[in-house]
Amino acid sequence: LENPELTPLLKSLIEQSASPLRAVETDFAVDSSGFSTTTYSRWYDHKYGKQHSRQRWVKTHLMCGVKTHIVTSVEATPHESADTVQLVPLLNKTAETFPVNEVSADRAYSSRRNLHAIQAVGGTAYIPFKDNAKGMGSATTAFDGLWSKMWHYFNFNREVFLQHYHKRSNVESTFSMIKTKFGGSVRAKSPTAQVNEVLCKILCHNICVLIQSIYELGLEPTFWTF
Repeated sequence: LENPELTPLLKSLIEQSASPLRAVETDFAVDSSGFSTTTYSRWYDHKYGKQHSRQRWVKTHLMCGVKTHIVTSVEATPHESADTVQLVPLLNKTAETFPVNEVSADRAYSSRRNLHAIQAVGGTAYIPFKDNAKGMGSATTAFDGLWSKMWHYFNFNREVFLQHYHKRSNVESTFSMIKTKFGGSVRAKSPTAQVNEVLCKILCHNICVLIQSIYELGLEPTFWTF
C-alpha cells in the first residue's frame, strides 16, 4: 500500500468496476467525507506555551450514480482539500464512460466554472446558490446567461429544483455504505498507504454494488474487450 504507483491503478479499477452500469446511471451526486487515521499532527503553540495535536484525516471526494450508489470517480488526499475544485476532474472522468444528465451537489460546489463544466458534458447542475449570490454578474463581470438562468430557477421554482437537488443525499448514503461495511478509519501509517487503503475500500464497495446489480438488474457485465 505504500507504493505510490498503486494509486492510479486503484482509481482505474474503481472506474472499470463502475463501467458495466453506464446503461443504468445518468444522474450523479458529488460530495466529500473524511476517513480517520491513527496519526496526528503536533505543534508547539508559543503564544500559550503548550503543545497541540490534531488527528489527521484522509479527505475523499467522489461522484456516484444516484440509482445504484456505484462510485464512478474518486480523489483521495492525505490533507484538507477544497471541495469546489474537485468537481470538474470527477465530472470529466465520469463523463468518459457515462452519459451525464444531472449532477447534484451542495453549496460548497457553487461556482460558474462548475455550472459550465456540467453543461459542457450535456448535463444540468442542481447546486443551491449561496445566500450572497446574485442573478447578475458583478460590476466587473459580463452578464452570465447560464448563471442567471439557474439562479432564477433556484429562487423562483424552488420546489422543482429541490426535487432534483435532493438526489444528492445518495452520495451520503454511498459514504455510509462504505464506512459501515468496510470501516470509517484506516490503519496505515504513511499518507500514501492511507490513501490507497481508502481506495481499496471504495473498490470493494463497487464490487459489492456491481454483484447486487447483476442479480437485481440482470446485467451481463463486460469490462474489457480483446
